[in-house]
Amino acid sequence: FYDKVLSLHEDSATPVSNPLLAFTLIKRLQSDWKNVVHSLEASENIRALKDGYEKVEQDLPAFEDLEGAARALMRLQDVYMLSVKGLARGVFQRVTGCAVTDLYSPRRLFSLTGDDCFQVGKVAYDMGDYYHAIPWLEEAVSLFRGSYGEWKTEDEASLEDALDHLAFAYFQVGNISCALSLSREFLLYSPDNKRMARNVLKYEKLLAESPNQAVAEAVIQRPNVPHLQTRDTYEELCQTLGSQPTHYQIPRLYCSYETSSSPYLLLQPVRKEVIHLEPYVVLYHDFVSDTEAQKIRGLAEPWLQRSVVASGEKQLPVEYRISKSAWLKDTVDPVLVTLDHRIASLTGLDVQPPYAEYLQVVNYGIGGHYEPHFDHATSPTSPLYRMNSGNRVATFMIYLSSVEAGGATAFIYGNFSVPVVKNAALFWWNLHSSGKGDGGTLHAGCPVLWPTSGYTSMDRNSADLAARALKTKMLAERSWRSPLAFQRSQKPKAMVREEKGEQASGGGPLSALPIPCKWETRKWSLAGDI
Repeated sequence: FYDKVLSLHEDSATPVSNPLLAFTLIKRLQSDWKNVVHSLEASENIRALKDGYEKVEQDLPAFEDLEGAARALMRLQDVYMLSVKGLARGVFQRVTGCAVTDLYSPRRLFSLTGDDCFQVGKVAYDMGDYYHAIPWLEEAVSLFRGSYGEWKTEDEASLEDALDHLAFAYFQVGNISCALSLSREFLLYSPDNKRMARNVLKYEKLLAESPNQAVAEAVIQRPNVPHLQTRDTYEELCQTLGSQPTHYQIPRLYCSYETSSSPYLLLQPVRKEVIHLEPYVVLYHDFVSDTEAQKIRGLAEPWLQRSVVASGEKQLPVEYRISKSAWLKDTVDPVLVTLDHRIASLTGLDVQPPYAEYLQVVNYGIGGHYEPHFDHATSPTSPLYRMNSGNRVATFMIYLSSVEAGGATAFIYGNFSVPVVKNAALFWWNLHSSGKGDGGTLHAGCPVLWPTSGYTSMDRNSADLAARALKTKMLAERSWRSPLAFQRSQKPKAMVREEKGEQASGGGPLSALPIPCKWETRKWSLAGDI
C-alpha cells in the first residue's frame, strides 16, 4: 500500500486534474488507509499504524465525500457518454452506437482497480440506480477475475462481493438468466453460502415458470432525477458546444475594442466579442489578469462552502447544483475595489449594494455542474420580491481558471454554448425592458471533465499530499437587482444601440469599431478554447 501511494505521489507537486485519480485519492483516504490499519496483516505494527492514522482521522474525507466523488464519475459518464470500460482503463472515450471517440487523452494513463469500480457501482446500487450500478459492477467482476488470488490489504471488496451485488442488480431489472449465471459462479468460490444457494433455486424456478425470460433482454432506463425536461438538449450542448453561427452569416456578431464611453477604459479598452444576439450575450476577453484571478481565488478559498439554491424561504443544497461558493465584499481587498470599478465602467451599472450582489466565487470540483436554471426569479412569490431587492437584471461571470475539456456554459433555448476562456468575462441581461424575465437565458454549467488550473476547498486532506492540489474550475459571478419598477434606462447606451442594429459610438475611435474576431484562432471544440 505504501509503495502504491509513493508511486502515485511522484508528481505530487502537480495538481490532480484527472477525475479518476481524484476519486481514488478520496477513496484512499476514506477507506483504503483505514482498511490497512485494521487488517490482520498490520498486526505486527498495529500500534504505530493506529497512532499515525488516529492523529489525522478527523481531517480525512467522510463517506459522503467518497459517495459524492463516485456520483461525479457517473455524471461525467452520462453527460459526455463515456464508456465505463474506457474509464476503468484510464481513457475518456465517448461511445455512440459502434463509434468510439477519444474526448481527451491524458498524458499519463491511470487505471482503476476492481475495488475502485466496485465502490462506484455500490454507490449506485445502494441508491437503487441499477442503470449505473450494472456497468461498474461488471467491470469490477472482470477486474477481480483477472486478479483472483492476489489479495490487496487495502481492498474492501472481493470477487464474491462483486458477483453478489451484480447478480441481484440483474435480478432487480428482470434479467433472471444473468442473475442465475452470476449466482452459480459465486457458489464456485463460496459453495457453503446458503443465501446464494437459495437464490439459485429461486432463479431456476422463475425461469422454469417463464422460459421466455431466459432470452429476454431487460431494457434499463436511465434515471432522470431531478425530472429535467431539457436534459437531452443540455447534454448535447455540453458535448458539442451547440450550433455556433459563423460571422459571415450574421454580420452583427463582431469583435471590437470597447470603452463604453468611460474615461477609465479609454486608454485600455476591453476586447469584446458578441457571442449571441437573442439572448444578448457578450464575452470580454482578458478582463482580469492572472495575478488578479489568483488573488480572488485565494481570498475565497477559506470561505468556500457547499453551494445552495433558494427553496421557498430556505437555502438548500441540491444534486442539480454541485459546487462550493463564497461571497466576497469589496472591503476584503483593494483588488475587489478595482474589479468593481472596471465592471461598473464597462457595463454602466451600479455595482454597490443594494443594486448589486456581492461577488460570488464558485468552485467546481470533480464533475461539478449546475443543471439548467435561470439567474432571475421566475415566480412572483419568490422571496426576492418580499425583500424589496427586486429581480436580477444582469449577470457578469468571470472565468478564474481554464479547463482542457468540459465546463462550458450552455444556453439551452438559445442552442449555443460558450467554452471556458480563462480570465474572460461573460455578460448577459436576465430581464427584458419590460422587467419580464428573458426565457432565452436558461443556462447551465456543464460538468468539468478535465481542468487545468484552480483550487479546491479540500485542503483538510493534508494527510495525503495530493489532496491539497485537486484541480477545479473556478469563476466569479456578480448579479444586479432591479427595483420592482425596473426600466431599461439602466442599460448602457452602447448596448441599446447595438440591439437596434446601430453601430455603437462614443469614447474615441476605439469605442466599438467592428473588426474580425481574431483575438486567437477560434476552435469550437470540447477542449473549450477560443
